[in-house]
Amino acid sequence: MIVSAVAGATGAHAAEQKAIKIGWTAWSDAEAVTNIAKQLLEQRLGYKVELVMTDIGLQYQGVAKKQLDVMLMAWLPNTHKAYWDKLNGELVDLGILYDNAKLGWAVPDYIPASELSSIDDLKKPEVAKKLKSQVQGIDPGAGLMRASEQTLKDYNLAGYDLRTGSDAAMIVALDRAMKHQDWIVVTTWNPHWMFSKYKVRYLEDPKKSLGGAEAIHAIGRKGFDQDFPKAAAFIKNFKIPLSDLEGIMAKAKDSSYEKEAAAYIASHPELVASWLKDAQ
Repeated sequence: MIVSAVAGATGAHAAEQKAIKIGWTAWSDAEAVTNIAKQLLEQRLGYKVELVMTDIGLQYQGVAKKQLDVMLMAWLPNTHKAYWDKLNGELVDLGILYDNAKLGWAVPDYIPASELSSIDDLKKPEVAKKLKSQVQGIDPGAGLMRASEQTLKDYNLAGYDLRTGSDAAMIVALDRAMKHQDWIVVTTWNPHWMFSKYKVRYLEDPKKSLGGAEAIHAIGRKGFDQDFPKAAAFIKNFKIPLSDLEGIMAKAKDSSYEKEAAAYIASHPELVASWLKDAQ
């Protein structure tokens, strides 16, 4: 019994010495949250952290197969439903990081609402012509893109091309269009810093194809809380107001996510203490 207990303790200690592998994708909200977590895990809790950038679908698989320890960007209950339904038996929900997030399609404010206010309006021949029958999307594995593909079907937009690209490529396309006052539709979400820089609005989605309010969860592999107990305790308490997150994202656009994560940690000692209270 004593030998077994010592061996177990040694095993847990050995696990604590390994780097925590956090999966992430270069979405602005995920980059902000991931940088805050990394700095606190390393500087306050003494862990080593390895950030692994990969497609969202591969993150789910990586956590399920224990190739990744945790991901901080699971959009539930709708956006990532397909991934969750397939793999949730191998995943552990560590709780909500922030909520009241949403997906949608957006257009520049200079496009008259009288001509284009709803996704339904995209069927108008004159609207389709001005948009060149295109919707600018993001990375192909994103839940937003899956929902957008369904949206094309739900609204009978068969003539439209849903273009893939990264979050950054979507912003470049939006920026270019707005400089020339061209018409464009982009796939986007809240929280995103674009809403603080550009005058854009969501199109109405009467069929609710893009879903309603979402919550972003932290997802861990099985055994994560046993191998990294302090890290798991912190992540379970890690809750950030959506408005604060959007503020970090807006500032990071002109500096860096690392710098703004550090500044937020330094300026919110009581909130940070509440996150770490069970991890000391």
